[in-house]
Amino acid sequence: MTILLSVTGFQPTEWLNALQERAPRRAVILEPNSANDASVDYAIVWKQKPGVLAGLPNLKAIFSIGAGVDHILRDPHLPDVPIVRIVADDLTARMSEYVVWRVLDHFRRGMAYRAQQAAGLWHDRVQPAAHEMTVGIMGLGELGRDAAQKLGVLGFNIVGWSRTEKTVAGVESFYGASGLDPFLARTDILVVLLPITPETHGILDTGLFSRLKHRTPIGGPVLINAGRGGLQVESAILKALDDETLMEASLDVFETEPLPASSRLWKHPRVFVTPHAAATSNAQALVPQILAQIDAFERGEELQHLVDRQAGY
Repeated sequence: MTILLSVTGFQPTEWLNALQERAPRRAVILEPNSANDASVDYAIVWKQKPGVLAGLPNLKAIFSIGAGVDHILRDPHLPDVPIVRIVADDLTARMSEYVVWRVLDHFRRGMAYRAQQAAGLWHDRVQPAAHEMTVGIMGLGELGRDAAQKLGVLGFNIVGWSRTEKTVAGVESFYGASGLDPFLARTDILVVLLPITPETHGILDTGLFSRLKHRTPIGGPVLINAGRGGLQVESAILKALDDETLMEASLDVFETEPLPASSRLWKHPRVFVTPHAAATSNAQALVPQILAQIDAFERGEELQHLVDRQAGY
C-alpha cells in the first residue's frame, strides 16, 4: 500500500516524516515511480503538479492538505476518484483565532492607535460596545459556524450568508442571490470564508462593497478575507479604501500568491496583510485524521467530508 505525497509551494518534510512515523507499514513517496504507477493507492496533495494523478490506475482517493480543494480541481487531468477535504478541530480553531483577532483589532481601532503611536499622538477614540456591532460572515461551513459561535460569545451580533439555506444557532442567516443585499445592509465587519467556485470568483468587487453599510459604529465597514484570493478583486478593494467605501481591510489571501512586491496593498495604511497564514495545516494534527479515514475506508466504511465536484467544495 503506497501513499503519494504530492505538494508544491512548500517543503514537504514535516508531512513526509509524520506519515512515515504514523504509517510505518505503508510506503510514502514524493513522486510516482513511473508514468503509470500501479502501486499508489492514495494521494495526499497540495497544489499537485497537473497530470501527476492521472497516471495512477489504482488510485482510490485524494486527500487535500488544506480546507480548500480548488487547487485540486484546477487539474484538467484529474481522475474520477473521491476527493476528501480536511475538516479538523485544529484547522477550525486556527481559523477562528484569526477571525476573532482581526475582528477585535478592527473593532478596538488597532490600526488607528498604531498610527497614533508612531506619530506620538495621545487621542482617545470613541469605542462602541460589541453588542452595537454586527459581524457578517460569508460562508457558513465548518469554519464559518465556529467563528460565528466564538464571536457571539464576545457579544457581537452575527449575521451569515451562504449559497443555500442553513440554520446556525445564534446567527441570523441569509442565503442565495435574494439574501445577499439584506445581509450586506446589516453588516459592519464583513468576514469572508467562502470556497472558490465559478459563482464566487471575484464576488468581492465594487458592486458588493457599495451595498455594505455606509456608516457603522466604528466609522465605516471593514473587510476581512481569509477564504480564497480568487474571491477578491484587489483593484476594487483599493478603490473602495481610497474613496472610503471601506474603512479598513485585513487580507490573508490574494489573487497572486506570494503577493507581488509591487502591490499597493503592502504599504496601504489601512490594510493588514498576512501571508496565507490564517489557518496553516499542521501535519502532526492532520495526518492521524487522514490515516484514520484511509483505515476506515479499507474496512469498508464510507469516506467522510467528500467534495461535490459540481459545487466546487
